[in-house]
Amino acid sequence: MNSFATATACTSCRSCGGCLNKSRSKGHTTVTATAVMSAAMMPPQQQHQQDEDVDAHITVATPAASVDPKAAVQSQHAAALNGAAHPTRATESAHSSSSSAPAKESVATAQSLGWRALANVYSRLTKLRLSGLVVLTTMGGYALAPSTSAPFDWAGLGIVSLGTAFCVASANSFNQWIEVPYDAQMTRTCDRPLVRGDMSPFHAFSVAVTSGAVGVGILSTINPIVAGLGLGNIVLYAGIYTPMKRLSIANTWVGSVVGAIPPLMGWAAATGSLAPPSLVLAGILFAWQFPHFNALSWKLRPDYSKAGYRMMSVTDPALCRAVALRYSAALIPISIAAPALGLTDWTFAVDSTLINGYITYKAWHFYTRGDDQSARKLFLTSLWHLPAIMALLLVHSHFA
Repeated sequence: MNSFATATACTSCRSCGGCLNKSRSKGHTTVTATAVMSAAMMPPQQQHQQDEDVDAHITVATPAASVDPKAAVQSQHAAALNGAAHPTRATESAHSSSSSAPAKESVATAQSLGWRALANVYSRLTKLRLSGLVVLTTMGGYALAPSTSAPFDWAGLGIVSLGTAFCVASANSFNQWIEVPYDAQMTRTCDRPLVRGDMSPFHAFSVAVTSGAVGVGILSTINPIVAGLGLGNIVLYAGIYTPMKRLSIANTWVGSVVGAIPPLMGWAAATGSLAPPSLVLAGILFAWQFPHFNALSWKLRPDYSKAGYRMMSVTDPALCRAVALRYSAALIPISIAAPALGLTDWTFAVDSTLINGYITYKAWHFYTRGDDQSARKLFLTSLWHLPAIMALLLVHSHFA
């Protein structure tokens, strides 16, 4: 029988599996399996005397089987999802003989970590590096927009960037809070904080809610459009894209919309509206997601399949390659729309076609060969392709 009560008591030795836990209203006492074995080997009279001594401190110590920390975290996470976000319910369901523990006992080890270690846990929960890339696209949208003030409003750029960062942190935290049982099954995600037990689901949920409230609050000081886009993106990512990953391959299109919104936030922050040229930025980000993610997901097919995710690379590999090629090619006309709508000069059409042509060439290799090597090359190309396009937009912009 798996006991989550054991897992929460023995936080310093998650893999020992030999802890015996007895939760009490004023605390808990842990008795090791070694002590139980020693007691069993004593003469009856001495054992009876020791039992009386032990009974002065605990009532009954029920041995627990070896504990899987990932299963324990999943049990705790299920309790949080079931309505109260109260981790102690996982303890009650896993070990019915245990009494209720205070909520503070179920807030995982993050509280006892030093500031540096805790910062690392938060960084992994919010996907700090990924959040930084999203913020860069917001900054790009702000910089490319025709500014309503002169000189350039650096304070406005800082405010929209900070608000976006909090919104992205919220969306990523909600995502990990929801996906703990599935992250535990994947090699790529099994080291995430909630899976490892570095943080309780209630703690992660609190971070997600707080980050979202702060982010939307900051963006609301700019204008309602930016705040609405920020809130909408949190809901779209955590509330629609995340559960859809297990239902339909359409999740990739929804995820691409999520990626296309940040530059619109930057544009709206600078101008107070969404003009047609801003859709060029959104279109580039939307189309770019497909060669980038489809190539990435190709090598992750075993992981996605094991966790039950409905990704194109798993359910329809041929479609996965075709979609990557289709949207790579679509980047060419979308980029040419930039000078046509007055966002850049016409030199950008030439420069961008060269770069977009190269990623289309790599996508063609991926489409025709369908091997890990061609997928990896397309993915690596996508990593420098987007920064290069954004840089060219700034160089050739009529407004920057």
